[in-house]
Amino acid sequence: MASEVDQEGVRVWLVERTYSDDEQNLIILVYATPDGERYFRKERALTSFTDARETTAALEVDADNLGSVDDPDQRERYATEASRMATEHDPDDPI
Repeated sequence: MASEVDQEGVRVWLVERTYSDDEQNLIILVYATPDGERYFRKERALTSFTDARETTAALEVDADNLGSVDDPDQRERYATEASRMATEHDPDDPI
């Protein structure tokens, strides 16, 4: 499965959602390419209990905003989860 969407961006899939230990109300979202080799990290501060912004199954991001996944175990985990998300969800599905 190709991770390229078009010349403007790369499709990445949600592979991890964690809450920051350092800051209250900060959610860290990690999206990765289906091969698990590149990732995009997005931090979201929840401004109130009624903050209802959707998290989608996938994003299209500029290739320059992707980091490399150097750890082989993490790369495999990201690839497995990104592939599962791509199989089970449309990119715009709320997760």
